[in-house]
Amino acid sequence: MIDSHCHLADEVFAADLDAVVARAREAGLERALVILSAGDEKEAAQAARVETLWPDVRFAIGVHPHHAGQFADRPARAADLVRAQFAGTTRARAIGEIGLDYHYDFSPKDLQIDVFRAQIQLARELRQPVVIHTREADDDTLAILREDGGGDLTGVLHCFTGGPVLARAGLALGLYVSLAGIITFPKAAELRETVRAVPVDRLLTETDSPFLAPVPFRGKRNEPAHVARVAEALGALHGLSGDDLGRRAAMNFHRLFRP
Repeated sequence: MIDSHCHLADEVFAADLDAVVARAREAGLERALVILSAGDEKEAAQAARVETLWPDVRFAIGVHPHHAGQFADRPARAADLVRAQFAGTTRARAIGEIGLDYHYDFSPKDLQIDVFRAQIQLARELRQPVVIHTREADDDTLAILREDGGGDLTGVLHCFTGGPVLARAGLALGLYVSLAGIITFPKAAELRETVRAVPVDRLLTETDSPFLAPVPFRGKRNEPAHVARVAEALGALHGLSGDDLGRRAAMNFHRLFRP
């Protein structure tokens, strides 16, 4: 089983990182993809701790749309920053998370778009998959993936909460669909119906920890060990046990991120 998206380098895990990693491994997790914010020195330092404790982890590095405003002088500088950190991170396997977020007004939309495009182009240049964050921006996200992806981009729609249109469009672009704890929420019936139509060979499991803890941990800090609950929920939608779904999602992870 694999947690394909978590933030173990976040400071909220600093005090008990050893215990969090131990619980993940005891829960049967093979590895996790840890998301790093490009240029964040504190995260980079904690990522080194994570790597020491859990050598099987892999990393994704990118500029989140919330931080696009930092590159108003030259949006391409975001890609330059990612490129440099990626080159110096042995276990880096993806560019991300990157994308668009129109729910919050943390960065102007046009700047988000420019920073996103620059990182998509970098991913194509480096031949690396992308980890996509899209919130209330599906049309623009898909347009950029089509226009700048060039038909040869791979990646994943992380923490998928969209509807059938986004799911079908993502699959048509060759993307995988990753589900987090929201799939277990009682009010997520529409999401479950959408995910039921996603082929098992295109599904990934994630926690997005420390956020979005699944039932029965909702409201508490999330952590990679809880990805088993996501696998159980997804398995139930596809007539599989949680363990079987977890194994198949792990195979998908390896196919995408080539770890």
